[in-house]
Amino acid sequence: MNDFASRLIAWQREHGRHDLPWQGGSDPYPIWLSEIMLQQTQVDTVIPYYVRFLERFPDVGALAAAPVEDVMALWSGLGYYARARNLHRAAQVIVAEHGGHFPRTAAEIAELPGIGRSTAAAIAAFAFGERAAILDGNVKRVLCRLFGIDGFAGAKAVENRLWELAEALLPARDVGRYIQAQMDLGATLCTRARPACIRCPFAADCVAHRDGRVAELPTPRPRKTVPRRSARYAVILRDGAVLLQRRPPTGIWGGLLALPEIPEDLAEPAQWAGERFGLSVSAAQPLAPLTHAFTHFVLELHPVLLQVEQVPRAHADPLHHRAADDGALCWQPLAARGGAALPTPVRRILDTLAAPDLFAGD
Repeated sequence: MNDFASRLIAWQREHGRHDLPWQGGSDPYPIWLSEIMLQQTQVDTVIPYYVRFLERFPDVGALAAAPVEDVMALWSGLGYYARARNLHRAAQVIVAEHGGHFPRTAAEIAELPGIGRSTAAAIAAFAFGERAAILDGNVKRVLCRLFGIDGFAGAKAVENRLWELAEALLPARDVGRYIQAQMDLGATLCTRARPACIRCPFAADCVAHRDGRVAELPTPRPRKTVPRRSARYAVILRDGAVLLQRRPPTGIWGGLLALPEIPEDLAEPAQWAGERFGLSVSAAQPLAPLTHAFTHFVLELHPVLLQVEQVPRAHADPLHHRAADDGALCWQPLAARGGAALPTPVRRILDTLAAPDLFAGD
């Protein structure tokens, strides 16, 4: 299909997306930000986060200088939090090692934290016009269907074949628009479910459409049983504030504020809260459980409500002294939870608790 690129570019000019907030410029910083946010996340979800993030951190210097806690707070709810930590680290690398100037080649960009080959190529193409191929989920789906490529696209042999094809199809010029066209075709027509084949400019050439295999391609990931985990979390309340603990920088919810996890081998949460935090609390009251799906497992959360019965003076508060030594602990006012870096399920629990009829003034 020698005219693939020219036909795709022509389609994009007329039918592609042209009003996304990160389009229309060549500044690599907002392009990079959008590409990272769009990993594993739909455009409609990304846009409000992108706008708020760019207002708070308008350039790479501002992002690099910000506390990572502020970055995580703005990212809260967008998921895949390693992206935010890597974004912050990459900004610091750009300032420290590149003098605040974004690297100009895909090879250099790919050396930054959190940026892979495809994302680096997209940034280099959009910002600097580099002739580089991408292979994100949209492109894989289009190529697998159009050329009838069998096998799970994440398998090394299949992925290598797709990279060869992606590079062979690159046009000699107008690469930025071509890359955008690939993304647009996969996102708006050649979608995972209910693709609009009747409107596709390549319907007559598509192997999957010709052979009635659109629903089969790309070949799905081999099915595995998704493990389920269960954990109890303490919702310790005092004067309209909840006790939160900052998670370690790696692992689930890395760097975010979460509810303290109750050890599995403890039957009495109130006793554990007294021993762990030195607080006198009421008997445990189970709250409605909820589930949250991660990439590789499903977590069942069982929150337990514990009300602090006696409020000690600040200087006598045992948790006050612990917090001085352990910056991971803090009392978060429920009324100010909107600006806190919270995982989505924790935010859901606190939103339920913070109903106006439960806490006056919230």
